[in-house]
Order: sequence, then structure tokens, then C-alpha cells
Amino acid sequence: MAGHDAAADGFWRFSLLVYGRPGVAEALIGLQDRAGHNVNMMLFALWLGLCEGVRLDAAGLKRARMAIARLDGAAVMPLRRLRRALAGDTDPELRGLARRVLALEIEAERRAQARLAASAAPRRRRAAGSHALAEANLRSALGADADAAEAAIVLRAIAAP
Repeated sequence: MAGHDAAADGFWRFSLLVYGRPGVAEALIGLQDRAGHNVNMMLFALWLGLCEGVRLDAAGLKRARMAIARLDGAAVMPLRRLRRALAGDTDPELRGLARRVLALEIEAERRAQARLAASAAPRRRRAAGSHALAEANLRSALGADADAAEAAIVLRAIAAP
């Protein structure tokens, strides 16, 4: 279990770093809102390729999606919808509640990432992490949307030093 915790923490730190790069948050959220992709799944695909040197195959993708399906449907998505509804309100009390809901949403996202990291274990490093492997993994996760402009933005961001 300690290995899973270290992997989950590493994945979380990676996600914060990548998500904070210029244009990445908007691109990932765009793919999520426009095409129904899961931000955590996209980050997971990138992390596996860049940091873990692991190719995300169809079985791994299915296992990862199954690992977060219940948490995503029962907590992450409802919290996101509630936060967005409250955040756009002019009432300062409702905006304050939105900030509190955001904290819960982030906690749910972190738990989803821990499940994703655990879904990849046990894994054996197959190669050094690389941009090419991360791109292949992202393409697998995005399927038909792999050539979307938002995907290109994310890939350029992770290629930058």
C-alpha cells in the first residue's frame, strides 16, 4: 500500500505541475466539457508515459476507467456541477459556498487520482518515460478526439522544459 501512496502522491504532484502550465487547464477542461473526456484520465495517460514509462493499453484504459467510475459519477461530477452553478451567482454567500464545494471537489479529484495510480499497479517500467509514450497514451485515452486542437496544446506544454 505504501507504494500506491507514493505513486498517488507522485501522480498528484505531476498533475498540479502540468495543469498549471499555460493553456493546459483550459485545453483539458475544453476536452472534458466539449467531448466528455475525463481530465484525470488524460493526466493519468500523460503521467504513465512521461513518468512511469508505461504504455496505456486498452485493458489498462478500461481498468482505469472502471477504477474511478463510481467516485466520478457519485462525487466528482455532481460537486463540479454544484460549484459551477454557485460560482456564477451574484450572491456573495453562494459564491462563498462555491469555494467550499471546490475544496470538496478537489478532494474527490485527488481520491480519483489515487484510484487511477492504484489501477496501474503492479506495473513494471518498460522503458524510460518519454514524450512519445505520453502522446501515445493520450491518443489512446482520447480516441477520435486525439487530433483535437486542445490535445495539441497539452502535448506542446508537456514538451516544453
